[in-house]
Amino acid sequence: MEKITDLSQEFTDYRGEALPAYKLLKKLLTHRISSGFWSSGEPIPSENEMTHALGLSRMTINRAIRELTAEGLLYRTQGVGTFVAPQKSASALFEVKNIADEITERGHLHQSRVTLLEEIRAVQAPWPIDEALGSRVFHSVLIHCDNGVPLQREERLVNAEVTPHYLDQDFSSTTPNVYLGNCHPITRGTHSVEAVLPSAQQAQELEIDSAEPCLKLLRTTWSGDTVISQVALLYPGSRGRLEGSFGI
Repeated sequence: MEKITDLSQEFTDYRGEALPAYKLLKKLLTHRISSGFWSSGEPIPSENEMTHALGLSRMTINRAIRELTAEGLLYRTQGVGTFVAPQKSASALFEVKNIADEITERGHLHQSRVTLLEEIRAVQAPWPIDEALGSRVFHSVLIHCDNGVPLQREERLVNAEVTPHYLDQDFSSTTPNVYLGNCHPITRGTHSVEAVLPSAQQAQELEIDSAEPCLKLLRTTWSGDTVISQVALLYPGSRGRLEGSFGI
């Protein structure tokens, strides 16, 4: 109750500005986030609470929250509430970097959840694969978290012929990237990036709304002349970005 009372008092100070009410509310909520008053992952007052405390319509409050969510400052978890989004994290586009290293270099805690680890036939693969990957492949799905917030969904197909012990690894304590790099140093790779909407299952695993746009990076890596793996990396648009550089 103290939180919503304080918010009401602060909003009174904004009413003198010649802006639509939803923009005033956006300005107030943005200030609370950027100033650190609300930290990443913290819930904000509900739309009902703000409607009663601020004297604004539900439509006005919904618009402010919807736009801040689209801008990446907030995220919604269906049936739970609206939360302050983590600051967008940058992941390498042109390099093959270990996501655990990227997260720890920011001073954050990396955790991974293994949701699938199996052997399948190549014809069962979730996307058309390079034939050189072999007729049977290992299939894994991991969710990588930054301070407990899902940042990346990693779905990987691995050449079972040259990496026979892949399924025996504990990927809650290491990552496929590290293990495969130690077994077969990467000599080249290709990748493509596209904007996609997550499936219902992917949205649930990433703890995002199914309407939230995501970035999908599909990468194939070789060690010498051997295809080692293909991986699809899915990033919630509100939580991450891909960046890289090229040239001399």
